[in-house]
Amino acid sequence: MANKEMATLGGGCFWCVEAVFERAEGVLSVKPGYAGGKTLNPTYKEICSGKTGHAEVAQITYDSKVISFEKILEIFWKSHNPTTLNRQGNDIGTQYRSVIFYHNKTQKEIAEISKRRVNLSELWENPIVTEITKLNNYSDAEDYHNDYYKNNPNQPYCVFVIKPKLEKLIKENIIN
Repeated sequence: MANKEMATLGGGCFWCVEAVFERAEGVLSVKPGYAGGKTLNPTYKEICSGKTGHAEVAQITYDSKVISFEKILEIFWKSHNPTTLNRQGNDIGTQYRSVIFYHNKTQKEIAEISKRRVNLSELWENPIVTEITKLNNYSDAEDYHNDYYKNNPNQPYCVFVIKPKLEKLIKENIIN
């Protein structure tokens, strides 16, 4: 498919990011993974230690004729708090940092412009701390992370963190 593109984003726990983007029109697939660290093919346990330098990310494959990278970023900015350094809610550590891993020069430029716009808007009271960096050292997460919310809707993290986030974004017509 000629319109198939990829975005790699970290916005806290990848279960949340995955659940959000699976509901965005034009998104073809979402894969939890790890990026930006020094360890090759890390495990979830290693990531959780905070010592690998990786962020939990979602690798999003989308149809660029249906959804643009700009729209992907609009959803990203509204689906997590990009003003908290190395933290999303009770998830604390560099693995939960807000980060846009760009795949090419165009994505880098779009991400930088988008970040400036959001910083100037009234969407967030505090300055954006989101990193914008070239995708490096990416690896897929273990299979049991795939479709985590869909497969574990009654797990406490899903009930108390993911479900309210999805409900809010659906109510605001950000996702379906």
